[in-house]
Parts: sequence; structure tokens; C-alpha cells
Amino acid sequence: MRKIKIFMLLPLLVACLSCKAETKKEMAFNAPSETIEPVKEHFIKVALLLDTSNSMDGLIDQAKAQLWEIVNELSYAKCKSQRPNLEIALYEYGNDNLSEREGYIRKILSFTEDLDEISKELFSLTTNGGSEYCGTVIQYSLENLDWGNNSDDLKMIFIAGNEPFTQGKVNYKDAASNAKEKNVVVNTIFCGDYNNGVSSNWKDGAQLTYGDYMSINHNQQTVHIDSPYDDVILQLNIKLNKTYVPYGSHGRKKTAMQKQQDDNAAGYSKANAVSRTVSKGSHLYKNSTWDLVDAEEEIEDFSYDKIKKEDLPDNLKDKSSTELKVYVSKQRKEREKIQKEISDLNEKRRLFIVEKKKDATNGLENAMINALKKQAEKKNYSWN
Repeated sequence: MRKIKIFMLLPLLVACLSCKAETKKEMAFNAPSETIEPVKEHFIKVALLLDTSNSMDGLIDQAKAQLWEIVNELSYAKCKSQRPNLEIALYEYGNDNLSEREGYIRKILSFTEDLDEISKELFSLTTNGGSEYCGTVIQYSLENLDWGNNSDDLKMIFIAGNEPFTQGKVNYKDAASNAKEKNVVVNTIFCGDYNNGVSSNWKDGAQLTYGDYMSINHNQQTVHIDSPYDDVILQLNIKLNKTYVPYGSHGRKKTAMQKQQDDNAAGYSKANAVSRTVSKGSHLYKNSTWDLVDAEEEIEDFSYDKIKKEDLPDNLKDKSSTELKVYVSKQRKEREKIQKEISDLNEKRRLFIVEKKKDATNGLENAMINALKKQAEKKNYSWN
């Protein structure tokens, strides 16, 4: 009997990344050893495989409400002195609206750092009956996503559902074997009784790749905890949004999306809106494709000479490249100041919530974070 399912760990997502970049030495003949620069960037790549068959509305709500707290927890991760980057991919499976020929599977997003895009897609998901082929969707994600070749990156699949793990033409054991070849860990989240998940092979599906098996109550209500710092943080969010300088053909659209995702987060609670603001103040919130402040810093071959006047806001169209650069620099300084204020307030907020949240747990959030931390420790991550 088909049941509820869909999930997002997002949001799941979130952010923590892989580590293990040891400083190496290169020996030259009759010359002193020379230090080789470590890899500059490390990534944690998370593919979220969401079962959208039937009525997993409770789990969807958990994902929407807990996404930003998951991202925030990942933003505190360190690999030595580096902050790793986060990339998330989204798949849905098991929905009757999807192609039967493709195994009722759809790739929603390839690996992306665009947290607003992830939030938007999460809020657009709907459920509708279907057949849930776990082995097939795992295999699709392995074949159709760019997992990269860096063995130090943390590469993880999270799949959630509550039907037997054995359905479909692709044997989940074969998919697990392929995952191990790519150094990808498969984590499974069964929505229901722990022992039922074990008997329907969800635990085996995780253990074959040394991943974690978890069960959660997908209908559990998310616990939101208000803090004395929330109102000030939300005021800072308004100021933060004003530091963005849209450019390009998608600038206005992305600005509107940013505001829409603020509203989506606030739709659950003030505390959830605060969590999103904290995420926006972290290094994981990147918008170089439409924001000049991020673009100047993150795009290697960035040049103001390449910016078309018609792709700028009206108040900037008449500025020279030099004037535009000065304006962007001013916006960056203002943003960094605001982000620092958000970070300082969030440290106090975290301590307050720890005390208040001792007896309250959020199923999806806790399951994902525990698995992420456990597997990240194997690659020398630390949390501050």
C-alpha cells in the first residue's frame, strides 16, 4: 500500500565539507624541500533523493521548517583552518506525474550552491501516488551528477521513504557497489518504525556503503524556539538585503526570489526566519550569478568592463566602471559589517537555544546532522 513520502534534508541542506588536505612536501634533487599548496577548496556534496509519492506532507513540512538550521549547523564546520563549501542536488522519485519510462524519477537540481534555488524547489514539491524505486534513483544520481575526483571531498546521498527498498529494476546492492566505487556514502531515512525499515532493507541499503540508517516520525511537528535576539536579527536581514547589487538578465528575478524565500521561511515561524537570516550571513550563502558583490569576489575572470549597462539597476546604469567598483566596495563593507553583527548575535542565540532545547528534538534535522557529523569526523572535520 502506497503511503506518504517526500522529504528534503535540506534542505536539507544545508553545509559542512570535506577535509583531510594535508600539507605535502615536494623533494627536489640537491635542493631543500618545497611546500606544495593544499587544495584551496573542499566540498561536501549532498544529493537529496525525495520520495514524492502519495502524502508525505508531514515530512515536507519538516524539511521546509528545518532546512536553515541544517545549513547553519554545516556552516560551523571546519577542515583544519578552512571552511568547506556546500553543494546540494535534488531528485524526486515515486510520483505518478513523472515519466514511467524514466522510472518515475526527475532530477530537480544538479549540484548547486544556490540555497535560494533549493528552497524554492522544495516549496514547489507536490505528492501523487506512484512506485518508489530506490535502487534506480540512487543509480541515476550516481550517473548523472558531477561528483568530482577529489577523494577528500565528503560525498553523500540521503534518501527518504517508507516503501520496501527492493522495488524497481535496479538492485539496490548494485547501486551501492557503484556508490562505493565513486566514494559516495548512502544514508537512508525510513519514515516509520525502526524495525520495519530494517525488515524492508533500508538499513542494509545504508550499511553496504558504510552509511547511516535512521528512522524518524515524519509527522512530528517542528519545534521552534524564540530567542531574545530574534527581532534584532530580523531587522539586520532587511539591511542585509539592501547590500545586494543585482546584475545580468536574472538579477531582478533573483532579487525577487530572495525575498520570496524570506517570506517562505517566515511562514513557519519567526524563529525559522531568523535561522534563514543566519544562513544568509554565513559563507555558504553565495549569489555570484546575480549579485555584483559576490561576483567580484568569487568569479575568477570577473571584469566590470563585461557588465552591460542595461543589465544594471537604474541607479547604476550611468556609472563608469570605476564608479561602479567604488559603489560595490561600499556595499561589501556594509554587508560584512551586518554579517558580523548577525554572527555575534547568533552566538548568543545558539547558547540560549541549547538551554531551551534540551528536551526537544526535530526528527529530520537531528537525523541528518548526526549522520553528517559522524561521517565528517572520518575526514578530520571539527565544529566550533
